[in-house]
Amino acid sequence: MSNSTVDASKRTWLIASSCAGAVGAGFVAVPFVSSFQPSERAKAAGAPVEADISALEPGQKMTVEWRGKPVWILKRTPEMIASLKHTDGEVADPNSKRTAYPIPEYAKNETRSIKPEVLVVVGICTHLGCSPGDKFTPGPQPSLPDDWQGGFLCPCHGSTFDLAGRVFKNKPAPDNLEVPPHMYLSDTRLLIGDDKKA
Repeated sequence: MSNSTVDASKRTWLIASSCAGAVGAGFVAVPFVSSFQPSERAKAAGAPVEADISALEPGQKMTVEWRGKPVWILKRTPEMIASLKHTDGEVADPNSKRTAYPIPEYAKNETRSIKPEVLVVVGICTHLGCSPGDKFTPGPQPSLPDDWQGGFLCPCHGSTFDLAGRVFKNKPAPDNLEVPPHMYLSDTRLLIGDDKKA
């Protein structure tokens, strides 16, 4: 057997085993690479959600889930809306200018909403992620000031928010409650998670 015959057979074996290795690596890589893509469940978790607010009475709040977070929809009474003028000077950021997350332009106002009577906020305190409780009744109450106008109280560290989700001064929470992107599909249907649908 000559050296050229041995070299040719080694070369053939090397090429064949390299090809087999490449094919095998491809079979291993495809599931690995596809695992980086979000699952259908993950895609759905980030998808916008619709909320029917037709049964929501003035003074009532409902909660829907969007991206694993509670989103509060509060139908404010005229008295609740009027109370925001009283809290303007007491809140840390009345016009939502300082924030760790983007605030939609339509929420950079006193009511922080598209329609003054409907508040849409993420129900998670901006301090350490607790969920504040409803304290809609005005007046003196435990853990609240005597001139309380109504709003939300975080049970974890005492942060208070007015009925627009604006945090009061000198509280642990650094920001107002988050306003998620949202839009009206009709007078009684909201889309939460998208405000740019055609």
